[in-house]
Amino acid sequence: MRRKEFAAKVWSKLLAFERSEGLFRPGDRVLAAVSGGPDSVCLAHFLMTLGRRKGFTVALAHVHHGLRGAEADRDARFVKGLGRRWGLPVLVVSVPVKASAKARGQGIEEAARRLRYAALVKLARRLRCGKVATGHHLDDQAETVLLHLLRSSRLEALAGIAPERRLSGRISLIRPLLPLRRAEVLTYLKVHGLAHRSDSSNRDTHFTRNWVRRKVLPLLESRNPSIRERLAAFAAQVRTLAR
Repeated sequence: MRRKEFAAKVWSKLLAFERSEGLFRPGDRVLAAVSGGPDSVCLAHFLMTLGRRKGFTVALAHVHHGLRGAEADRDARFVKGLGRRWGLPVLVVSVPVKASAKARGQGIEEAARRLRYAALVKLARRLRCGKVATGHHLDDQAETVLLHLLRSSRLEALAGIAPERRLSGRISLIRPLLPLRRAEVLTYLKVHGLAHRSDSSNRDTHFTRNWVRRKVLPLLESRNPSIRERLAAFAAQVRTLAR
Protein backbone atom coordinates (compact mmCIF):
# COMPACT_ATOMS: atom_id res chain seq x y z
CA MET A 1 0.00 0.00 0.00
CA ARG A 2 1.32 3.46 -0.92
CA ARG A 3 2.06 5.99 1.79
CA LYS A 4 -0.81 8.31 0.91
CA GLU A 5 -3.25 5.40 0.82
CA PHE A 6 -1.99 4.13 4.15
CA ALA A 7 -2.23 7.58 5.74
CA ALA A 8 -5.80 7.97 4.48
CA LYS A 9 -6.76 4.51 5.78
CA VAL A 10 -5.33 5.13 9.24
CA TRP A 11 -6.90 8.58 9.51
CA SER A 12 -10.23 7.16 8.45
CA LYS A 13 -9.95 4.45 11.12
CA LEU A 14 -8.95 6.90 13.85
CA LEU A 15 -11.61 9.45 12.94
CA ALA A 16 -14.36 6.81 12.77
CA PHE A 17 -13.35 5.58 16.23
CA GLU A 18 -13.18 9.12 17.62
CA ARG A 19 -16.64 9.93 16.28
CA SER A 20 -18.23 6.69 17.47
CA GLU A 21 -16.86 7.17 21.00
CA GLY A 22 -17.38 10.95 21.09
CA LEU A 23 -13.88 11.51 22.45
CA PHE A 24 -13.36 15.20 21.61
CA ARG A 25 -15.36 18.40 21.40
CA PRO A 26 -14.37 21.93 20.33
CA GLY A 27 -12.91 23.75 23.30
CA ASP A 28 -11.56 20.63 25.02
CA ARG A 29 -8.21 20.86 26.76
CA VAL A 30 -6.30 17.60 26.34
CA LEU A 31 -3.15 16.44 28.14
CA ALA A 32 -1.26 13.79 26.14
CA ALA A 33 0.96 11.40 28.13
CA VAL A 34 4.15 11.16 26.05
CA SER A 35 6.98 8.84 27.01
CA GLY A 36 8.83 9.42 23.75
CA GLY A 37 8.09 5.88 22.54
CA PRO A 38 6.38 5.21 19.19
CA ASP A 39 2.84 4.92 20.56
CA SER A 40 2.95 8.20 22.46
CA VAL A 41 4.62 10.11 19.61
CA CYS A 42 1.92 8.85 17.24
CA LEU A 43 -0.70 9.92 19.79
CA ALA A 44 0.75 13.40 20.22
CA HIS A 45 1.00 13.98 16.46
CA PHE A 46 -2.56 12.74 15.87
CA LEU A 47 -3.97 14.92 18.67
CA MET A 48 -2.05 17.98 17.52
CA THR A 49 -3.35 17.58 13.97
CA LEU A 50 -6.92 16.74 14.95
CA GLY A 51 -6.99 19.48 17.57
CA ARG A 52 -6.18 22.12 14.97
CA ARG A 53 -9.00 20.82 12.78
CA LYS A 54 -11.57 20.30 15.52
CA GLY A 55 -10.80 23.21 17.80
CA PHE A 56 -9.32 21.70 20.95
CA THR A 57 -5.95 22.34 22.56
CA VAL A 58 -3.20 19.86 23.40
CA ALA A 59 -0.38 19.85 25.94
CA LEU A 60 2.27 17.16 26.47
CA ALA A 61 3.14 15.52 29.78
CA HIS A 62 6.20 13.35 30.41
CA VAL A 63 6.55 11.32 33.60
CA HIS A 64 10.16 10.47 34.50
CA HIS A 65 10.14 7.26 36.57
CA GLY A 66 13.78 7.47 37.58
CA LEU A 67 14.44 3.86 36.57
CA ARG A 68 16.73 4.00 33.53
CA GLY A 69 19.30 6.64 34.37
CA ALA A 70 20.71 8.60 31.43
CA GLU A 71 18.40 6.83 28.97
CA ALA A 72 15.34 8.19 30.79
CA ASP A 73 16.91 11.67 30.92
CA ARG A 74 17.30 11.56 27.13
CA ASP A 75 13.63 10.55 26.79
CA ALA A 76 12.60 13.63 28.76
CA ARG A 77 14.76 15.89 26.58
CA PHE A 78 13.29 14.28 23.46
CA VAL A 79 9.72 15.05 24.56
CA LYS A 80 10.68 18.65 25.40
CA GLY A 81 12.10 18.90 21.88
CA LEU A 82 8.83 17.65 20.38
CA GLY A 83 6.95 20.35 22.22
CA ARG A 84 9.32 23.06 20.97
CA ARG A 85 9.09 21.88 17.34
CA TRP A 86 5.32 21.53 17.40
CA GLY A 87 4.58 24.59 19.49
CA LEU A 88 2.92 22.62 22.28
CA PRO A 89 3.32 23.13 26.05
CA VAL A 90 5.35 20.39 27.77
CA LEU A 91 5.41 19.51 31.45
CA VAL A 92 7.94 17.02 32.86
CA VAL A 93 7.55 15.53 36.34
CA SER A 94 9.66 12.96 38.21
CA VAL A 95 8.19 10.26 40.45
CA PRO A 96 10.07 8.05 42.98
CA VAL A 97 9.02 4.62 41.73
CA LYS A 98 11.63 2.47 43.50
CA ALA A 99 11.20 4.14 46.88
CA SER A 100 7.41 4.03 46.65
CA ALA A 101 7.37 0.39 45.56
CA LYS A 102 9.59 -0.57 48.50
CA ALA A 103 7.58 1.45 51.01
CA ARG A 104 4.27 -0.08 49.90
CA GLY A 105 5.54 -3.58 49.16
CA GLN A 106 4.50 -3.26 45.52
CA GLY A 107 6.10 -4.42 42.28
CA ILE A 108 7.86 -1.85 40.11
CA GLU A 109 5.19 -2.09 37.38
CA GLU A 110 2.34 -1.49 39.81
CA ALA A 111 4.07 1.39 41.57
CA ALA A 112 5.05 3.04 38.28
CA ARG A 113 1.48 2.88 36.99
CA ARG A 114 0.01 4.26 40.23
CA LEU A 115 2.45 7.17 40.43
CA ARG A 116 2.23 7.90 36.70
CA TYR A 117 -1.54 8.34 36.73
CA ALA A 118 -1.44 10.34 39.96
CA ALA A 119 1.11 12.67 38.35
CA LEU A 120 -0.98 13.01 35.19
CA VAL A 121 -4.03 13.97 37.25
CA LYS A 122 -2.04 16.69 39.04
CA LEU A 123 -0.69 18.04 35.75
CA ALA A 124 -4.13 17.98 34.14
CA ARG A 125 -5.54 20.00 37.04
CA ARG A 126 -2.64 22.42 36.82
CA LEU A 127 -3.35 23.04 33.10
CA ARG A 128 -7.14 22.83 33.53
CA CYS A 129 -7.31 19.87 31.13
CA GLY A 130 -10.49 17.81 31.29
CA LYS A 131 -9.00 14.89 29.41
CA VAL A 132 -5.80 12.85 29.68
CA ALA A 133 -4.90 10.81 26.58
CA THR A 134 -2.62 7.77 26.44
CA GLY A 135 -1.26 5.88 23.44
CA HIS A 136 -2.74 2.44 24.14
CA HIS A 137 -3.51 0.57 20.92
CA LEU A 138 -5.07 -2.71 19.83
CA ASP A 139 -2.02 -4.82 20.68
CA ASP A 140 -2.03 -3.34 24.20
CA GLN A 141 -5.69 -4.30 24.43
CA ALA A 142 -4.92 -7.93 23.56
CA GLU A 143 -2.09 -8.03 26.10
CA THR A 144 -4.30 -6.53 28.79
CA VAL A 145 -7.06 -9.11 28.28
CA LEU A 146 -4.55 -11.95 28.66
CA LEU A 147 -2.98 -10.31 31.73
CA HIS A 148 -6.39 -10.00 33.34
CA LEU A 149 -7.17 -13.62 32.54
CA LEU A 150 -4.00 -14.56 34.43
CA ARG A 151 -4.87 -12.41 37.43
CA SER A 152 -8.66 -12.29 37.76
CA SER A 153 -11.87 -14.18 37.01
CA ARG A 154 -14.12 -11.09 37.27
CA LEU A 155 -16.09 -10.30 34.14
CA GLU A 156 -15.29 -6.57 34.41
CA ALA A 157 -11.57 -7.34 34.34
CA LEU A 158 -11.96 -8.98 30.92
CA ALA A 159 -13.35 -5.75 29.49
CA GLY A 160 -9.76 -4.66 29.00
CA ILE A 161 -8.93 -1.06 28.16
CA ALA A 162 -11.94 1.24 27.80
CA PRO A 163 -11.83 3.97 25.13
CA GLU A 164 -12.82 6.44 27.85
CA ARG A 165 -13.24 6.25 31.61
CA ARG A 166 -13.32 8.58 34.55
CA LEU A 167 -9.82 9.14 35.91
CA SER A 168 -10.41 11.57 38.76
CA GLY A 169 -13.20 14.03 39.42
CA ARG A 170 -14.11 15.63 36.11
CA ILE A 171 -10.97 14.39 34.37
CA SER A 172 -11.44 11.60 31.82
CA LEU A 173 -8.85 9.13 30.57
CA ILE A 174 -9.11 8.52 26.81
CA ARG A 175 -7.36 6.14 24.39
CA PRO A 176 -7.73 7.45 20.81
CA LEU A 177 -5.36 4.87 19.25
CA LEU A 178 -7.23 1.74 20.36
CA PRO A 179 -8.28 0.71 16.81
CA LEU A 180 -4.68 0.62 15.55
CA ARG A 181 -2.26 -2.31 15.55
CA ARG A 182 1.29 -1.67 16.72
CA ALA A 183 2.50 -2.20 13.14
CA GLU A 184 0.14 0.57 11.97
CA VAL A 185 1.51 2.91 14.61
CA LEU A 186 5.08 2.29 13.42
CA THR A 187 4.09 2.82 9.78
CA TYR A 188 2.28 6.03 10.76
CA LEU A 189 5.57 7.32 12.19
CA LYS A 190 7.43 6.42 8.99
CA VAL A 191 4.81 8.03 6.77
CA HIS A 192 5.02 11.29 8.74
CA GLY A 193 8.79 11.15 9.25
CA LEU A 194 8.51 11.08 13.04
CA ALA A 195 11.40 10.00 15.25
CA HIS A 196 10.82 8.22 18.55
CA ARG A 197 12.66 6.74 21.49
CA SER A 198 13.00 3.07 22.50
CA ASP A 199 12.63 1.93 26.11
CA SER A 200 15.17 -0.82 26.86
CA SER A 201 13.05 -2.11 29.76
CA ASN A 202 10.38 -3.20 27.25
CA ARG A 203 12.65 -6.13 26.34
CA ASP A 204 12.83 -7.45 29.91
CA THR A 205 10.53 -10.48 30.10
CA HIS A 206 10.75 -10.53 33.90
CA PHE A 207 7.97 -7.94 33.66
CA THR A 208 4.73 -9.86 33.10
CA ARG A 209 3.40 -7.62 30.33
CA ASN A 210 6.63 -7.98 28.38
CA TRP A 211 6.45 -11.77 28.83
CA VAL A 212 2.90 -11.78 27.44
CA ARG A 213 3.94 -9.47 24.58
CA ARG A 214 7.11 -11.28 23.59
CA LYS A 215 6.35 -14.91 24.47
CA VAL A 216 2.65 -15.66 24.90
CA LEU A 217 1.00 -13.64 22.14
CA PRO A 218 3.44 -14.71 19.38
CA LEU A 219 2.82 -18.35 20.37
CA LEU A 220 -0.96 -17.88 20.19
CA GLU A 221 -0.56 -15.97 16.94
CA SER A 222 1.25 -18.92 15.38
CA ARG A 223 -2.03 -20.84 15.74
CA ASN A 224 -4.39 -17.93 15.04
CA PRO A 225 -2.96 -14.93 13.14
CA SER A 226 -6.01 -12.84 14.14
CA ILE A 227 -5.73 -13.53 17.89
CA ARG A 228 -5.05 -9.88 18.78
CA GLU A 229 -8.13 -8.66 16.93
CA ARG A 230 -10.18 -11.50 18.46
CA LEU A 231 -9.09 -10.56 21.98
CA ALA A 232 -9.85 -6.88 21.34
CA ALA A 233 -13.30 -7.77 19.97
CA PHE A 234 -13.93 -9.99 23.00
CA ALA A 235 -13.07 -7.11 25.34
CA ALA A 236 -15.50 -4.83 23.49
CA GLN A 237 -18.28 -7.42 23.87
CA VAL A 238 -17.58 -7.74 27.59
CA ARG A 239 -17.74 -3.95 27.99
CA THR A 240 -21.12 -3.96 26.28
CA LEU A 241 -22.42 -6.71 28.58
CA ALA A 242 -21.06 -4.98 31.67
CA ARG A 243 -22.87 -1.68 31.01
